[in-house]
Amino acid sequence: MSGNPDDERLDELRQQKMEELKQQQGGGGAQDEAQQQAQQQAEQQKQALLKQHLTDGARKRLNTIRMSKPQFADKVEQQVLALAQSGRLQDRIDEEQMKELLRELKPDSKSFNINRR
Repeated sequence: MSGNPDDERLDELRQQKMEELKQQQGGGGAQDEAQQQAQQQAEQQKQALLKQHLTDGARKRLNTIRMSKPQFADKVEQQVLALAQSGRLQDRIDEEQMKELLRELKPDSKSFNINRR
């Protein structure tokens, strides 16, 4: 630019740093993609296990719960998978059993009374 050696050196360092950052982002992208693919595969396995251990009615009920309370639905799915993996499920869970499981896992309602004087 101005012909100053310090300015030229500074420009070279900036270029090198930019190239390093581009390479890091390119390498990180492949790692992120692999991690995302692993998460998708785990989700597919979870859905296959749920399909195997839940009847259609129970799955519909769980999907309905997921629409309003996704964290609670995740908790119920984890419980069903834990029961299945431990071998405590002999048959598929039907809708009535799902209702009972939902009642057991439902968080206690936190209510309070206000007394006015």
